[in-house]
Amino acid sequence: MWSQWWGEAAALATAVCWSFTAILMSYSGRRVGADVVNRSRLLFAFGLLVVAHWALEGAFFPTGVEPFRWGWLGVSSVLGLVLGDAFLFRAYVLIGPRLSMLLMSTVPIFSTLFGWWLFGEVVTGPEMAGIVLAVAGVGWVVTDGQSDLRLADRRVYRRGLLFGLLGALGQVANLVTARYALVGDFSALSATLIRIAIGAVIVWAVAALRGQVSHTLRQWHDGRALRAMAAASFVGPFLGIWLSLIAVQNARLGIASTLMALPPVILIPLEFALFRHRVSPRGLAGTVVACSSGWYPALKRMSRFSLHPSSFIL
Repeated sequence: MWSQWWGEAAALATAVCWSFTAILMSYSGRRVGADVVNRSRLLFAFGLLVVAHWALEGAFFPTGVEPFRWGWLGVSSVLGLVLGDAFLFRAYVLIGPRLSMLLMSTVPIFSTLFGWWLFGEVVTGPEMAGIVLAVAGVGWVVTDGQSDLRLADRRVYRRGLLFGLLGALGQVANLVTARYALVGDFSALSATLIRIAIGAVIVWAVAALRGQVSHTLRQWHDGRALRAMAAASFVGPFLGIWLSLIAVQNARLGIASTLMALPPVILIPLEFALFRHRVSPRGLAGTVVACSSGWYPALKRMSRFSLHPSSFIL
């Protein structure tokens, strides 16, 4: 029973990891370009995961994995790491990060519907209220300031909305398909390694077809960008995706995705601590609403469980 609590804790930890990843990738992306960062982070994360898998599972790569798991993890990688991220990055360009992240905050709603439809998950009234309020709080924070909306013309705005929604749906499809692959207590670390391997092969194959492999490798001469990409690879594709799979394996989709949708909220105190960016009263209010409403369902469910030492074993 405590695995559900660990799933929610892993989901919140995932949000923290992705918040740090956003800062690191933004810094390195400004120096060497977003495509270089995306290819590099997947390659670096693959190396980290191979070592971790050898240390914890006794093999450098999963063996004896059933074909259906390969299939679902492959679909999850394509929809989430390849297509979903591509749509999201395009939305960043067209309508800006604030509105793009607002669209991504609809993931919990879609995930809850898919969880009810595909897995028969029951969502209580307080849990649904928490999801709705968390999404509202996230949206309130990321739309604090409307410069992105005023600058976009109608055609670009509509295209950006479309790409943002496709990015959100890609994330939902990623969570759902990964859940199918994780049935039967399959190792989340093994699943993460397979997903990263598939995603890395695809993005580097596309880079080879476009003649951009040598360009990517040359950008590694920028030492600051290389260190930022390495750090982003550890806390994002390595640790973050690993934790996200633990979350979807042990928690309800709606609750897990709600907690994992908090990076735009977490970034407010994080950016203030690192860069002394001022936080508006609206941003602070949105943070309180999103965090308190997201934690309420998890804390309510935790109160039903008894503490036992074996509960701390993932």
